[in-house]
Amino acid sequence: MTTQIQAPPRAVRIASALTFVQGLGGIALAVALVVRVIGGSTPAGPILGAAGVLVVWFGGALFATVMLFRGHHGARTPVIVTQLLLLGCAWYAYGPSEQQLLGSLGGIYCVVVLVFLFTNDGRKWAMGLDDVSEDDKAD
Repeated sequence: MTTQIQAPPRAVRIASALTFVQGLGGIALAVALVVRVIGGSTPAGPILGAAGVLVVWFGGALFATVMLFRGHHGARTPVIVTQLLLLGCAWYAYGPSEQQLLGSLGGIYCVVVLVFLFTNDGRKWAMGLDDVSEDDKAD
């Protein structure tokens, strides 16, 4: 018994690629934190812990984006959760951290990815409605 994986629509692939870029950015941030600790400018414990969390989170996001790009329906949820979490980070950057430009750009980026994921074609693909043939729709 083989299951065929249906290629995702273009909008879902674009969202996957955009999230892949975010994942690479998160891994780069973790590497930068480790370099700071090695340089001795910050205490090791909390910073290395944060770097570890970032590697796990964004490593999982990278894995999910690859699986989503390849057409696995279940990978859509981790990508959506990542966008929602990053949207909260963007809000924090905009408001309490007083980094309005950074927060605005990050928030817009997350919203764009979510819009791509929730297009009509993307939702139909996620629900598996694309594989319904035209003959079945007439009945």
